[in-house]
Amino acid sequence: MRRLMWSVPLLMIAASDRVEAQTSSLYGSPDVRPPLTLASHSWYFVPPPPLKQVELNDIVTVVVKENSQVITEGEVQRRTQSNFDARLRNWIQFRGFSLNPLPTTVGEPRARGSYDNQVNTTAEIETTDSIVFRIAARVVDVRPNGNLVIEAHRTINNNDEVWEQSLTGIVRREDIAPDNTVMSEDVSELKIDKRETGTIRDSYRRGWLLKTFDRFKPF
Repeated sequence: MRRLMWSVPLLMIAASDRVEAQTSSLYGSPDVRPPLTLASHSWYFVPPPPLKQVELNDIVTVVVKENSQVITEGEVQRRTQSNFDARLRNWIQFRGFSLNPLPTTVGEPRARGSYDNQVNTTAEIETTDSIVFRIAARVVDVRPNGNLVIEAHRTINNNDEVWEQSLTGIVRREDIAPDNTVMSEDVSELKIDKRETGTIRDSYRRGWLLKTFDRFKPF
């Protein structure tokens, strides 16, 4: 009896001239349904904040965080050896407009010498630099493509100590975060100038004579 019940629907399907698959969807027909987007179909979607609208003379905070590390190793071995032997065999004398040989009576002048130079140099340099600070920059120009030219200057005077910080560069609008900050690594043509004057700086500052010696290396 069960076989008879299952065979009847199968015979009806086989007897039909056309069989159509199901095309319905929870989102509707592909021809009329709207495109699938995260904003309209995701439960966890959070829309991104709009781009910061920055214009000429606006203020942008630049977070400077620059780290650099250099490791250099070198070894030089050089040896120079030379010998020379110089002898003057003929002397000449001027008589009017003519040159005549002049015989020597005390022998031929002669000089001998040798030069030996050996240099062994081994050098190893490892430096690590880090600059971390925040500074407010002003938009001084807007390029035709929308990029912003920023410039910042700050001077701190504490008793006899003076700290000066300057920064210039070019920033894209989309790199400015909603909190009005931009990282220094996103600043193109970045130029940072950091100077310090005062008693602390004078304690380790090199004098002009030492700078000259270090530059030309006379010894």
